[in-house]
Formats: sequence, C-alpha cells, structure tokens
Amino acid sequence: MSIARLFGRLLLALVLLFVCYQLWIFAHVWWWRDHNPSETAFMDQQRDVLQEKDPDAELKHQWVPYARISPNLKRALVAGEDAKFLEHEGFDWEGMQVAWEKNQKKGRISAGGSTISQQLAKNLFLSGRRSYLRKVEEAGITLMLEASMDKRRIFEIYLNVIEWGNGVFGAEAAARHYFRTSAANLTPAQAAKLAAMVPNPRYYDRNRNARGLLRKTAIIQRRMAYADIP
Repeated sequence: MSIARLFGRLLLALVLLFVCYQLWIFAHVWWWRDHNPSETAFMDQQRDVLQEKDPDAELKHQWVPYARISPNLKRALVAGEDAKFLEHEGFDWEGMQVAWEKNQKKGRISAGGSTISQQLAKNLFLSGRRSYLRKVEEAGITLMLEASMDKRRIFEIYLNVIEWGNGVFGAEAAARHYFRTSAANLTPAQAAKLAAMVPNPRYYDRNRNARGLLRKTAIIQRRMAYADIP
C-alpha cells in the first residue's frame, strides 16, 4: 500500500471519528431538551480532583426546577455574566472582541468573553483548561445548544450545573453552602454575591470577603433591575 493511500485512509478515519463525536454530543444535547443531566464533564473532573485527597469526597449538587430558583439569582447572573443573553444567538461578538484585545495585550488567554450558552457548553462537555482549540470546540457545542433549546431551558441547565465553590455545583447547593437557605429564597444581595463569585468560585469560597468580590457584588446588584431574564 502506498504512503499516499495510507495517509488518505488515516485522514478518512479521523474525519469519521470527528463526525461520530459531534453526533454523540448532539444526541446528548437533544436528550437534555427535556431530560436533566445528572452531571457534567466538569463536575466529573472536579470530583476526581477532590477524591485524590479524600477517596470518599462527593460533590454538593441538587437539581431544582427553573421555577424554584429565585428571580434575584437569574437577574444577577444575567447582569454579571451575559447582559445580552436574550438577544444573541450564543455569542456576544462585542464582548469577544474586548476579550481578544485583553488577551493580546497580556500574551495569554486571561479573558474569555463567554456568554451563558458558551459557559454551559464548556461545563457540559469540556475540561477547564483554556486554549483556542477548546474555544473552537465550545463554539460548535454552543451552536447545538442554541439550535436545540430555548433560552429558558439553556438557563435552567446552566443554573443547575455551574461551579460555585470547592465541590459545590448548582444554585441549590450554592444557596445552602453559603447562606443556609434554598435557591428559591435568595435575597438580591445574596444573589448578587453568588453571581460575583462565578468567574473564580473556588478562590471566593476560601475568600468570601475579598475586596474585589464585594466591589463586584455591589456593581451587579445595581445592574440587576435592568436585567432581562427568560
């Protein structure tokens, strides 16, 4: 067999593998339109990290329906993470341009400009590492989410699976972990603080009164009244 033919077969095999992987992802996305994911790739990864130190460690996570999550938290997350959530189709191009310029200045990926849909795509299927290849994968999954689900369902899953501390995932676990209350009963101030923690939850779990966290909490709380939610 010639080298050219061998290379062609290898390339075809890689293309077929890629297509099968995308179909596998899309099948999950379609299933989650009306079924709740029990866990995500990111949750599984963090459990492994915790169990390296404590084999009995488990995640704090409890799914709650969209209606049982305080509107305060919904508004806080939109205000803090994705003000154009109801307007865009998965990508905030202006925010991505700002993030690109910041990364170019720093010479590394420090800002992502990710929407709520992009964050959900990453959490459901990808690792926590930052790279341009991962951003490409994230973009493809984001398109699948936006094509298959309405904004309310995307937001409901997001609220239930995002990381909020060391082993803490989802709004219900976060509300109980930090405030000893349910996600349904979060006050505006509590919701704003939880939203402010999203970019670096494990750090803020250990530093709950960090000056930057308190400053961002105040900013988010002021913006909440103008946030549109599904």
